[in-house]
Amino acid sequence: MSRPLPCAQEYEPQFAQPLDEHNYRTLLENVPAAIFVIQDGRIRYVNPKMAEVFGFTPDELARLDPYLLTVAEDREQVRTRVRARLDGSAPRGPHYEIRCCRKDGSEFNVRVSGARIELEGRPADVVTMHDVTELKQATQAAEQRAQLLAQTEELALIGSSEYQVATNTVTQSAGMFRIFGEPLTEGVVDGEWLMQRVPASEEPVVRAILTNVRPDEPCEFEHRIVRADGTLRTVLHRAMAYTDSGGRVTRIVGILQDVTEQRAAAQRLTLLANSDEVTTLPNRAALLDNLDLAVRQARRQGCRGLLLVVQIAQLKMVSESLGYTGADRLLAVVAERLQGAGLAQDTLAHLGSGEYAVLLCGAEGSVAPEMPARAIIGALERPFSIDAVDVQVSCAIGINVFPGTDDTAGALLHQAQAAMHRAQEQGDNQFCVYSPDNHARGASRLAMEAALRRALERREFSLHYQPQLDLVSGGLVGVEALLRWHDPTRGPVSPLEFIPLAEETGLIVPIGEWVLRTACEQNLAWQRAGLPALRTAVNLSVRQLQQPDIARRIHAILLETGLQPRHLGLEITESMLIGESTHVAHVLGELKALGIEISLDDFGTGYSNLSYLRQLPIDVVKVDRAFVHDVTAAPQDVSMTRALIKMAHSLQMKVLAEGVETEGQLALLIANHCDQMQGFFFSPPVPADKIADMLRERRQLPEHLLQRRVRQRTLLLVDDEENVLASLKRLLRRDGYRIVTANSGTQGLQRLAEESIDVILSDQRMPGMTGVEFLRRAKELYPETVRMVLSGYTELQSITDAVNEGAIYKFLTKPWDDERLRGHIEQAFRQKEMADDNRRLSDAVQTANQELADVNQRLQKLLQAQRGKIEREEVSLIVARELLENIPASVIGLDLDGMIAFANADAENLFTSAPSLLGRDAHDALPAELVQVWQSSDGTSHRVNLSGRHYQAVCRETAGQSRSRGKLLVLTPEAGTANPLH
Repeated sequence: MSRPLPCAQEYEPQFAQPLDEHNYRTLLENVPAAIFVIQDGRIRYVNPKMAEVFGFTPDELARLDPYLLTVAEDREQVRTRVRARLDGSAPRGPHYEIRCCRKDGSEFNVRVSGARIELEGRPADVVTMHDVTELKQATQAAEQRAQLLAQTEELALIGSSEYQVATNTVTQSAGMFRIFGEPLTEGVVDGEWLMQRVPASEEPVVRAILTNVRPDEPCEFEHRIVRADGTLRTVLHRAMAYTDSGGRVTRIVGILQDVTEQRAAAQRLTLLANSDEVTTLPNRAALLDNLDLAVRQARRQGCRGLLLVVQIAQLKMVSESLGYTGADRLLAVVAERLQGAGLAQDTLAHLGSGEYAVLLCGAEGSVAPEMPARAIIGALERPFSIDAVDVQVSCAIGINVFPGTDDTAGALLHQAQAAMHRAQEQGDNQFCVYSPDNHARGASRLAMEAALRRALERREFSLHYQPQLDLVSGGLVGVEALLRWHDPTRGPVSPLEFIPLAEETGLIVPIGEWVLRTACEQNLAWQRAGLPALRTAVNLSVRQLQQPDIARRIHAILLETGLQPRHLGLEITESMLIGESTHVAHVLGELKALGIEISLDDFGTGYSNLSYLRQLPIDVVKVDRAFVHDVTAAPQDVSMTRALIKMAHSLQMKVLAEGVETEGQLALLIANHCDQMQGFFFSPPVPADKIADMLRERRQLPEHLLQRRVRQRTLLLVDDEENVLASLKRLLRRDGYRIVTANSGTQGLQRLAEESIDVILSDQRMPGMTGVEFLRRAKELYPETVRMVLSGYTELQSITDAVNEGAIYKFLTKPWDDERLRGHIEQAFRQKEMADDNRRLSDAVQTANQELADVNQRLQKLLQAQRGKIEREEVSLIVARELLENIPASVIGLDLDGMIAFANADAENLFTSAPSLLGRDAHDALPAELVQVWQSSDGTSHRVNLSGRHYQAVCRETAGQSRSRGKLLVLTPEAGTANPLH
């Protein structure tokens, strides 16, 4: 039994002695609340808890403004409460809450209460603070939980362990009524309420699941419900059974969550993940899934299937000309054609970038592979109308038959694509069936590509250099840098193998930059070794030339290596000019402006437009080796070589012949005034040290083959009779000729290749080749020679024809008169020398005309640039004048002598009492104050008074090209001073 408390009468309080000041201070310093005293707006006292809560020392707090302890947003609230306490209108209540900030800047919530006391005869406030941050957070969490519970989509089934859903009661949350679209009602409903809102087809499953919920084991499943408006929604149903201490189920709590939108979104994502957006066909992922199933089915049924990969070739062209919209339209209509190709395909998929896949299974897959391929090619034959433009497409088809040795879906698709690439190499509208040999080639190609990617970083590349020689001096004037690759596994790899692969993969860009940088560094190394300077030619690939900043990149390499641009040459192929005319012309113009020599490689093998070629800044034309013929070649072949050389010279370009391998080829080129050569006749491509040796030794072409401007008159005598040759030599030697002899037409052609011949005197009747036939061939090979026939037989028809053709200059008969023969030969040499002088004069005139045309073109461009500059300056002057006229200030311009050269309207109106300011001296036209400002022109602002109004006056010098042109004086009314002009 509890003991009763004593009544008041029985209890007499026994008070201890009053607390002294020390005990009071001890009590305050141990109170678990922040306490401080404010008097006269200053903190007079803080207890340790106050310092602990705010993170300041008591001395720091004593120096602080109390309001700074609160966050900025709450300071006005605190000031309002303080003012209310002072005027007696403070709201009733023991405390209020504010936010404070600690020394480290962190914020926290406090509950504040205060009391007014008297301290040292003056009022003071005792303030108590309690940190309620955790309490505040807990309160907010409780409020959020209460709000969440009010919205919970919850269904509670309450009953015994032997319950049936139909016999139990159901309580619902407000959120549950929203799910079912029914009005909120109070109380409970029958357990069958839920089953009545489940579609009949799903009701047995839902009932069975809920009936078999096990205690303490969560259950989760999805089903549909029927809302009050008759619509169907998908819900995620979570259920948990709870038991009492006896193991009986006391209640089942179920939570329904409406996941209709989530499931629809998931279905859309699944559709997007497995279909192509443009064509709506299955994509690569869906194809691989179907292909995997088809392979299993083919194995199980003992049949075969076909996988065809179709690549459309014109997609890039359509994209460039009609844009992405046109390209997407092409992809869609191609898909429609393939669907209507008459193939009962199991799957038609779009793999991207114009690549489709057709999967044939069952009976359709048992047909011959070429039948569906031809059907696809036939379906795509008719043009497609894309944005009113007829587009004719071609395709390449790769076919793979399964099952086979490697039947994984990815491997089958890869093999079909490899076969498709093989078909692309064969041309348009071709198909290829996969075979292991094709795969081996593809694997080898991939392995080479991987090795090529590593070759640059592993320093497996090197450069060889092939000499280029001048055909006048015979000296070494340049080299062509040629890339070599020594793979550690394969050994030396032919450029014909890896250069096209590097072009296709884009690796040619970094490799090309390495070649360019290395060639420049090597050229500079030769020069620093004291060797004669020469030009290094480097080939530019198509990929490099297509780069928009290729000129800047090359210039940067020249600056980096220090090589002068005149010692670098760049070679482009004729095929690069097709389809890239505007970009190529722009790039070549920039490179030419740097001083780099531009060469056109493989000239004669492409289809470049000559009128366009004439506009390009090309310095050297490299004649392809296919047009470098020997002296024994057919006349039409020699004529082609001569035509190429003359055409290049007419375009003011030098000619360099490639692939020169024999002395006869070189002699023919020299005779036709080719400028330079390179080839195995002089040297194959060699390492850099070999080129250094050639430069030190000053190696050059054989002296007897070189083209000379001043040389001895040379006469070729051709006759099959030795005594006739001897007689002619004795007769003509006295005239100082250099005489070369031959006893047949064939030997005469050889002498022409070996020597520089001016005049030819040939017999007509010789074995194997008549004199006329020989001279006709000589005219084709060496048209600048003067050719004569000396014969005792008069075959008038053939000789007349030869004369008419220009093959024969004169016909002389045997026996001859010595003096007349000497006269004829002297006249022939004069004819030859006159023709040579005319050619030289013509070349000089043509060169001079071209130089004048170039100078005139440069002057025209300079004139256009000057006109443009003048026009721009005039526009700038007009704009500047309008700006100065309309600026809200008075502006006065003065020349070096102090004369006023400009005054805007505001300036003229400011001095209306005097004549116009223009043309007057500053001393006469301006007040003394402004004259002082003008004379100082220090750029600082001066306050002046004009007609009772104050202005800020600034004067500065106007400079142009680093020298003064005068001064500009600006007067601006001071703020608050009315401007009488406006």
